[in-house]
Amino acid sequence: MWAGVRAVFSVAGAWLPVLSFLARLPAALCPIGTLLMLTELAGIGRAGVVAGMLWLGQAVGGAPIGRLADRRGHRPVILVASSANAVAIVALVGSVVGALPVAVQALAAGLAGVTMPQVGPLSRTRWSVLTASRPEGRELTGRALSLDTTIDEISFMAGPALAATVVVVFHPAAGLLLAAALGAVFGVLFALHPTAPGPVRTERAAGGARVPLRSSALVVLCVMALAQGIMWGAANAGVSALSRELGNAGTAGFVWGAMAVTSALAGLVSTGRPGKRDLTVRLRRAIVAQTLLGLPLLVVDGFVGVTLAVAGIGTAVAPHLIAVFALGERIAPAARMGEAMALLGSGLIVGQCVAAVAAGPLAQAYGFRAAFGLTCAAGPVACAVALLLVRGRRFTPVSGGGPDLPVASAGPSRLPAGPAAVRSAGRRS
Repeated sequence: MWAGVRAVFSVAGAWLPVLSFLARLPAALCPIGTLLMLTELAGIGRAGVVAGMLWLGQAVGGAPIGRLADRRGHRPVILVASSANAVAIVALVGSVVGALPVAVQALAAGLAGVTMPQVGPLSRTRWSVLTASRPEGRELTGRALSLDTTIDEISFMAGPALAATVVVVFHPAAGLLLAAALGAVFGVLFALHPTAPGPVRTERAAGGARVPLRSSALVVLCVMALAQGIMWGAANAGVSALSRELGNAGTAGFVWGAMAVTSALAGLVSTGRPGKRDLTVRLRRAIVAQTLLGLPLLVVDGFVGVTLAVAGIGTAVAPHLIAVFALGERIAPAARMGEAMALLGSGLIVGQCVAAVAAGPLAQAYGFRAAFGLTCAAGPVACAVALLLVRGRRFTPVSGGGPDLPVASAGPSRLPAGPAAVRSAGRRS
């Protein structure tokens, strides 16, 4: 297993995964940091409104930032977005600490969400570029995407725990200020890393039209990402409600830590031993397993039970998301890879936002099991979509466009300019 992980690290060195992890932490810190800060300083009612605007901004801003990164190159886009995001987060903190009107706070939160630099989706795009010309080809790309998805999950598990810790130890705004600092430092370093791809010229279909991004396969993957976000968000609300009911709200972070451990281990196993089955088969198996493993949430009534249930779910979360993003890499046009990955990331965010809006009131009115019920209800829907629509024929690799070639990479000459050239070469062979 470790040989497969080392093979991925040999492509770009150890610093790229480290920088990408630290640079994507703000995306995980900001939602919970906003909720904690507003709940303490302005009340839970306003907290939901402002945090909802931040989530909405993240969902809306994902695809445009991905599209700009494809067209202009990763370096300038991530540099501008990281800097703007740090300023917007500080403005959000200032608006709350200064007790400005809720409309001003919501606007600042929306700007903080829109300017989120999409490090996770663009990191996956970067790995696709780096591994495309290697002799191991598709297998190495799959391993790299598995590792990156695992890093993404760890960041989204570690972010809330880190935010809660610094808020308790320092100040209600500490979580957001930490997010701003991490983005300003490590977002910039991630942008400046020599592996940053340059712009790729737009692929052209027959007749000169731009190769379309939307396809039935991408829509299906977005639905799977949306369902995963709903399952996450509802389970999070249920865990939080159970913790409050048992009189120790702070233990919710430890419960989610259990999922972080099992999900990370499952992701590392998938990286080292990806298996021989097609990605569509792996996706179907993972979502069915996750649905079945979530059923114990309907009967748990204590920390031990919910921790074991959540840890079990974690073993299937990483394989599911790895398959979703790897299939996205397979079907997306090379010149629009960043945009496609950002759309899938937005699906996860929208799902969590929908779950937060629905599961929170359910838990408040009917108890924590109502929120867990939403998790368990989303699972069969996701299974039905996967079993009926995630089939091999729909997810054949994209047959790219015309003769346009990628512009030279912003990185060293030893790095491939972009996946379009490699895929074109593969089609000609």
